[in-house]
Amino acid sequence: MARNRKSASATRELVLSYEEVEELGRELEELRNRVVADLGTRDREYLYKIVRAQRGFEIAGRAMMYVPFIPPVWIGGVAALSVSKILDNMEIGHNVMHGQYDWMREQSINSREFEWDTVCPADQWRHSHNYLHHTYTNILGMDRDIGYGILRMDRDQNWNPYYLGNLVWASLLMVFFEWGVMLHDLEVENVIQGKRKWSDIKGLVKGMWRKASRQVLKDYVVFPLLSGPFFVTTLIGNTSANIVRNLWTFSIIFCGHFPSGCQTFTAEECENETKGQWYLRQMLGSANIEGGRLFHIMSGNLSHQIEHHLYPDLPASRYPEMAPEVRAICEKHGLPYNTGGFFHQIGSTWKKIAKLSLPNFLVKDEPEFSVKVERKKADAA
Repeated sequence: MARNRKSASATRELVLSYEEVEELGRELEELRNRVVADLGTRDREYLYKIVRAQRGFEIAGRAMMYVPFIPPVWIGGVAALSVSKILDNMEIGHNVMHGQYDWMREQSINSREFEWDTVCPADQWRHSHNYLHHTYTNILGMDRDIGYGILRMDRDQNWNPYYLGNLVWASLLMVFFEWGVMLHDLEVENVIQGKRKWSDIKGLVKGMWRKASRQVLKDYVVFPLLSGPFFVTTLIGNTSANIVRNLWTFSIIFCGHFPSGCQTFTAEECENETKGQWYLRQMLGSANIEGGRLFHIMSGNLSHQIEHHLYPDLPASRYPEMAPEVRAICEKHGLPYNTGGFFHQIGSTWKKIAKLSLPNFLVKDEPEFSVKVERKKADAA
């Protein structure tokens, strides 16, 4: 299934039969069904608790902006507002818009109605993320999250001198991540190359303008004006909170998709894919980040990116208890379970960004685990 691009000496290869992959899929589906059958009060209460916490942090943070003459209080306000924006973006917005809580049938907390505190319109994000990324995960040429249209994140992406700036482009994307996510569905690189016309993007641009203008007005005009003589310090505080959210979100997302060991695929490999083969692709293309309960909450439980890619529409708060079973299934079938601490995963990711800024002939291949799948059912004897 994953391409064997390395020499035989550099690659450890596991061959799985069609039947073994389908058995893997059945085991993962059974786990999903057990969790779905158990959804109920505790999941609803968990979400409400997070929403209350997010709102509390926002109120506290914005209130503390009125005390800039006591630096520790003002810094605490920036920190509280940053936490509020991270929770809204990751543990609430991302997960609600995945449909993880649609079963609650709440009018305001569902994937169709929810709008988050970021410049990207929710409907556009649902297309670029829920549909494109989660359907075509790590398929080169189809999953635009591989490099977000501006980075080289795989050896099979054609190299050109532009990618010498890979580290610079990644750093800029990290700081302005919400704006990069907003522009993602626009496919700017295709617009520049003339592959998309104005008529193709006119509706997207209007939606972006409406959402981004409201966000800019709220954070950089209205709330600073409401603080009266503290306009400048409130403006700086709001800007800082947005940047903190951007840095954190970028880091968690990139740690879940691009550390060493995450595999990519070709469209040809994934033709007529069975559910078991889809599950396998999700597992091989994702990575987890180890940490404590608070760390997982602040990451929107995307620290369990493997489980998220397997079960994107299940409440993310369930991933920590599902992870040991998923890992056991991996071990049973001899599959890798890519996990590590935050600094290990982020270090591995930035190392890859740096290496892929150079043409392949200048960079030595690293040994990696390759999985090959027999894609057709064995003939009956």
